[in-house]
Amino acid sequence: MTDNFPLLDAHHHLWAPESDPDDMGYGWLRDIGAPKPFGDPTPIQRDYLLAEFRDEPQPRQMRGSVHIQADPKIPDPVKETAYIQRQSDEAGFPVMIVAFADLAAGTFAEQAQRHMEHPNMRGIRQIIAHLPDRPDMSFLKRNMLDDLTWRSQFAMLSDLGLSFDLMAYPGQLRQAAELLADHPDIPVVLEHLGCPYDHSDEGLALWSDGIAALAELSHVQVKLSGYAMYFKSDLGKVAADVTQTLLGAFGPERCMFGSNFPVDRLHLTYPDLVDFVKGQVGSDETALRQVFHDTAAAFYRF
Repeated sequence: MTDNFPLLDAHHHLWAPESDPDDMGYGWLRDIGAPKPFGDPTPIQRDYLLAEFRDEPQPRQMRGSVHIQADPKIPDPVKETAYIQRQSDEAGFPVMIVAFADLAAGTFAEQAQRHMEHPNMRGIRQIIAHLPDRPDMSFLKRNMLDDLTWRSQFAMLSDLGLSFDLMAYPGQLRQAAELLADHPDIPVVLEHLGCPYDHSDEGLALWSDGIAALAELSHVQVKLSGYAMYFKSDLGKVAADVTQTLLGAFGPERCMFGSNFPVDRLHLTYPDLVDFVKGQVGSDETALRQVFHDTAAAFYRF
């Protein structure tokens, strides 16, 4: 497979906190320099639009991409969906949309229906990554997997025909697997390698246990994404071991590449990411096409 192989980026973000043409009212993207679990966000707290994103992988051939909701504090997240849909339409470039909606809120069903008025809408992401003893790394103040309303409205995704992007910490993965096992009709993709933030033997053992539980569920897939969040620029042995574990557990037919740009741009270039994942997958043409294109194309219904 040459450097011009078809590429479908299954995880990136587009945002416009500076220009904000639709008056969305971005939150963290305008809170310049406020620490995030992935580090100092200052360099990326600016407009990052489709034209700039499409220039990242050249000379490779990008066939389409998936925008993942960027800011849960936008007062009306449907405005973000409309904005991304407009960028995709104007560019004539397919950008599927994974939107935000609060599964614990009474407005969830109405909000989901409004998202679905946009043809590229495919799924929901609500980050549930929570560490009870690490508020600095927690995206939410409580574990939503314990919330009965959240769980009951998660079940609604089936009737809505929507997938779910799961971002959770290793200690939550087995509990997540228990919930997902009850909903085999809801396609789920685990984001960012399963968030392996703790590289100690104990931390990686906990991560591996959760990965094994999720890999048993045929309707769950995984994104080879978020490398800079957990390894910064060090794509060495631990990053390789994590990737090999995921490829072995899920198989390339259930793995998809995602750049997580512009967040991963804090530490890595786009070619860094593509070349690393390509090297981990190996030379098998079918496996490479699955990871870099076919798995995401099927999951997000391109």
